[in-house]
Amino acid sequence: MSDVIAAPRAISPMLDHVVINVMGRLDEAAAQYGRLGFQLTARGHHTLGSSNNLAIFGTNYLELLGYLPGRETMRADLWAHPAGLTGLVFKSIDADLVFARPVELPGGGQDARFKVIRVSGDEVQNGRTFFCHHDTPELVWRPEWQSHANGATEIVEFVIASQQPARTAALYERMFGPGLLTPTSGGVLFRAGAATVLILEPAAVAARYAEAALTSPDGADRMVAVIFKVKSLDAPRDVFGAAGIAYRPYAGGIIVSHLDAANVALGFTA
Repeated sequence: MSDVIAAPRAISPMLDHVVINVMGRLDEAAAQYGRLGFQLTARGHHTLGSSNNLAIFGTNYLELLGYLPGRETMRADLWAHPAGLTGLVFKSIDADLVFARPVELPGGGQDARFKVIRVSGDEVQNGRTFFCHHDTPELVWRPEWQSHANGATEIVEFVIASQQPARTAALYERMFGPGLLTPTSGGVLFRAGAATVLILEPAAVAARYAEAALTSPDGADRMVAVIFKVKSLDAPRDVFGAAGIAYRPYAGGIIVSHLDAANVALGFTA
């Protein structure tokens, strides 16, 4: 896997997917996200040892990533990060490492193939940033997987809490070029396709997202929240009410605490 600190050429950021590290608790996390109203794909198993379930949206997706019993020493670098949101992944047309993951489809299984190029590990605290190129996007963005009981249609915000937003954001400006960042209250943001990546001071995260996100006890950067677009807030409200999941209002809609979503605050906005 290649470590890079700059994109090979000027490209526009576009969110591909987000990764939630659930360690050895894949079954528990999958059940939890099912109760939250996400339709998850069948369990997939990577050739390098990790396993996952996905929630597929319009142009991006969410990945619950973990390991099965006895496989915790495979890809041990992944599990060095704390449980919760640990991956910010951009779409790429240039990558140099091929992975494979069998996908069960009507009529038989096929391998979903993709390539990854990663930003240097010491550049990102408590997580990873990388580019992903899908050789077989038709095995990921399938219409039958894109309907969710909570009404989620797209990931529209990805939130990083940082004591020094400008310092954290400098990495992305090096990757994508000058003029990427826009100041916002408590930090900076940039567009990434259908999504906006926000890098905010912890106090600004707490204020903006109704204190639903976790905080890093040692003051290090932490990826903390994901916001989804819905046609109406009625759908997630109905799902959460039926499942007995607490939610609270925030400036953009409603949000579920990280305590109820595998260490990630989940917001829903119409």
